[in-house]
Amino acid sequence: MNNFNTTFFHERLLSFEDGAYDVLFNNKRYLFRKETLLNGRLIKVYAEELGDTNFISLNYYPQTANGLLKPCEMPDEKVIEFITNCRLVYDSDVSIICKIALS
Repeated sequence: MNNFNTTFFHERLLSFEDGAYDVLFNNKRYLFRKETLLNGRLIKVYAEELGDTNFISLNYYPQTANGLLKPCEMPDEKVIEFITNCRLVYDSDVSIICKIALS
């Protein structure tokens, strides 16, 4: 069993505030959404590739034992690679193109 709470995956996932982001992964754009629920006990992520059908979906429980990762119908490796390697799309070093707070 992995101790996710000591990994770059954990650190990177927590670095995103709740909201929606325009990100790049493998030279493809995704709309990335993160929502923290249950007083921080659950983090939900859903990212969809723009212009295609590929997506990333996961639930992460950072306060459960060593951090419990539950990808939705995909291997752990796919979501870990996405979270650790996606990067924000910036507009001329000014700001993030898409950062929308979820209500």
